[in-house]
Amino acid sequence: MKVLGVIVEYNPFHHGHAYHLQTAKNLLKPDVTIAVMSGSFLQRGEPALTDKWTRAEMALSQGVDIVMELPYSSAVQKADYFAEGSVAILKEMGVTDICFGSESGDISIFYRTLHLLKENEKIINKETQKYLRTGKSYPRSFSEAFHSMFPEEKSLDLTLPNNILGYHYVKAASDTSISMHTIQRKGAGYHDEKPSDASSIASATALRTMIAKGKKLQSLAAYVPASTLDLLSAYKKQYGILHSWENYYPMLQYALFRTSPEELKGIYECEEGLEHRLMKYRTAESFAEFLDNLKTKRYTRTRLQRLSTHILHGVTKDEVKQASGKPSSLRLLGMNKKGQQYLNRKKKTLSLPLLSRAGEAETMADQLTVRSGDIHSLAVDSRNRQFEHKRRIIIL
Repeated sequence: MKVLGVIVEYNPFHHGHAYHLQTAKNLLKPDVTIAVMSGSFLQRGEPALTDKWTRAEMALSQGVDIVMELPYSSAVQKADYFAEGSVAILKEMGVTDICFGSESGDISIFYRTLHLLKENEKIINKETQKYLRTGKSYPRSFSEAFHSMFPEEKSLDLTLPNNILGYHYVKAASDTSISMHTIQRKGAGYHDEKPSDASSIASATALRTMIAKGKKLQSLAAYVPASTLDLLSAYKKQYGILHSWENYYPMLQYALFRTSPEELKGIYECEEGLEHRLMKYRTAESFAEFLDNLKTKRYTRTRLQRLSTHILHGVTKDEVKQASGKPSSLRLLGMNKKGQQYLNRKKKTLSLPLLSRAGEAETMADQLTVRSGDIHSLAVDSRNRQFEHKRRIIIL
């Protein structure tokens, strides 16, 4: 049986995602397609536009059969931890093939790069530290160290976000029997903030920027499937918002005002004196201004957004340490009939508990995930809030 796995965020699901999903299915002809999806807060430290069940429904409506949640302790993480958690869940779910999008589109280069890095790990790490000391970010330092050592090598451009994630997917799957595949991203780049008039594919970043600037949802119609537009419209009508960091900024400020610098040092990813910069700029008028003030060459916006997310959640280094490692459970968000049939057969051989409700959460990883979902709901008017324990899986 061929089981396709995809690692996604779908914030929101757009035509580029549809192209990747359909191309992967045409290539591999799977019997079942399983997505592992970030939950309420995402890898780059941002709140999802909608709750995770709405995004799971976006996926199911476009041909995914099962949607599993990536726990908070893996989702709001650097690329390597994000990839390790995602691949581990897909492996447990019986996935035979993983297909990811990348700027490269050539899986052989991913394997060649992995081989070179494994063979030269110590010296590359040493070279990376040299670039870090010049004030460059880790991704840039790592990439420059690699290319300085192998200037003639046809290697992977590790400054590009999907190549970075793809490399870590391949690395995480290297000790499994899972076959890896990649499809070149089409149209907009990952960070493009404006959609191209010449293409029906816009990045999720561009779509979120349009929403943040007050554009009507109908303006997204050229870039997303009709089902995505319907679900976004229904969510906004029911809850009054599509979530952004500005909805949570007063909560973040409250956390910063009530927390001492010493306590901040215990928050996950708060390192190298960042607690002092956080305290200095906590009176900024908006989250955008707060982030602009915090940012330096060394600290990327992504890292600072993740740190802000951990502060908002009160997630400590000790809690992440308890939650890290191999998955402790599998959290189901949604499925269709085909997915339900697969799960009915597969769950007999699962080595981890399969959870469908928040009340079943027992481990630290589960508790952090539930905490994150509940905090995400706080941006919604109290009359409409649906905390984790009230939610049920989506069956399409």
